[in-house]
Amino acid sequence: MLSSTLFPLSSEAETAVAGDMLRQRHERLDSVLHLDSGRVVLGVCEHGELRHRLGLVEGPCWLDAADALLGKHCAVDMVAETAVRLRRLPLAAFQQGCAALPEPARALLHDMAAACRRQTDLAVSRLAQDAEARCAQWLLQHAQPEPNGTLRVTLQERKRIIAAQLGIAPETFSRILRHLREHGLIAGTGNVLNLPQPHALQSVAGVTPGF
Repeated sequence: MLSSTLFPLSSEAETAVAGDMLRQRHERLDSVLHLDSGRVVLGVCEHGELRHRLGLVEGPCWLDAADALLGKHCAVDMVAETAVRLRRLPLAAFQQGCAALPEPARALLHDMAAACRRQTDLAVSRLAQDAEARCAQWLLQHAQPEPNGTLRVTLQERKRIIAAQLGIAPETFSRILRHLREHGLIAGTGNVLNLPQPHALQSVAGVTPGF
């Protein structure tokens, strides 16, 4: 969205390894991070662990330019997925560089940043819905009826891909499936899951009976 060549980025780079927290949600910004290389996961952490994945970015790119443009706190947690190389620009220098742009360009950047922030805030707010309910909804949506009146789900994709679609970490998805299995709401192993109690699963999903 914004070229790094417009700003006096330092030649000194910082490095981080996979798993390092680069930004915390609600953090007040005093600098703006430019990711030179590597991949960073955007999401929401719980108890120090990334539980909900909202997106993945790969350098070169700005990590928090939209928040800095709007003068807001960081909207999401940012965790290095790989080794990363990044540079830090003081917030005041970033704002001065933006102020030097022509007025139409400033207006366009502000509108784009506001739209990006609205989408991010909406995605984060959706996480207020229980992760177990989202998983139950997904199972019901992908279920096929069996002759005995039960339902069956065939996992066509890897669990980590399904977890990403649900906006949760793969470990969370596996934990929820284990919990549902322990309560008799799913059965089976491998890529085929039986849903022996569809109505009970509907209750977990928060949907109206009669799916």
